[in-house]
Amino acid sequence: MNTDVKKNRHNYVIGDLQGCFAALKALLKEIQFDSAQDFIYFAGDLVARGEDSLSCLRFVKKLCDQGAAATVLGNHDLTLIATGRGFKKIKEKDHTQPIFEAIDGSDLIDWLRHQPLLIEINENTVLTHAGIPHIWSLAQVRQYAKEVEQVLQSDLETLDHFLFEMFGAKPDIWSDDLKGNERLRVIVNYLTRMRIIDQAGHLDFDFKESLDDPMPQGFKPWFAFESQIAKTNDILFGHWAALEAKEIHPHIVALDGGCVWGGKLVAYEINTRQKYSIFNPLV
Repeated sequence: MNTDVKKNRHNYVIGDLQGCFAALKALLKEIQFDSAQDFIYFAGDLVARGEDSLSCLRFVKKLCDQGAAATVLGNHDLTLIATGRGFKKIKEKDHTQPIFEAIDGSDLIDWLRHQPLLIEINENTVLTHAGIPHIWSLAQVRQYAKEVEQVLQSDLETLDHFLFEMFGAKPDIWSDDLKGNERLRVIVNYLTRMRIIDQAGHLDFDFKESLDDPMPQGFKPWFAFESQIAKTNDILFGHWAALEAKEIHPHIVALDGGCVWGGKLVAYEINTRQKYSIFNPLV
């Protein structure tokens, strides 16, 4: 996907909503968003632990249908899809039950599974939920994201076969020899769950803290390794709330301000590189 951003007045990327609908409304008011002139890219995790995941999902879908928004999939979005197909149970801390009770709930989940893992916003700006590992080129991440998207958007039998095996921490490193659902699982984990990584590309899924906290030996934040993509592109991502959407790299932009945890919901204007944010009014 490559959207022409030049025709829009403003092009924003908004970090993880996590169902924080009141914060989303407040942020859109803050930036004076106009769906007739502006465009929003969402960094995934539209749903989960905020107060109104159903309204967030409905609102984002409506904007996308109007041609005023696009979103990538986050790990919580994939969990919602798997829950809708009967492969996961709703966690008590996730406030997603109203989606399954809503008259349009199944339509919303079906729409969600047709969203991408990677968006190329323009010729030098890319967006995924968790980032892009240094071991992949842009051509590779395009191909790998498409492999997963094709399965997610396929017939229900193919979808269910994948969802049944989508969750898991192994294998924890990429190999060109990987096949089938193992291959797809690793791609999903890099693009939607990654935080820290080692030089070879091994993932660690336990660390969720800030950059000041001790990390396992040999592991660093994924953006601490030299990235060929970041030499020519800005990489935008969410997922890591403990980063608080602070500045981390000249060409890698963190957008999860931890809104659902009492932090901020963040909007990044692509052309001006300016960040706008508001604290969650309900926390």
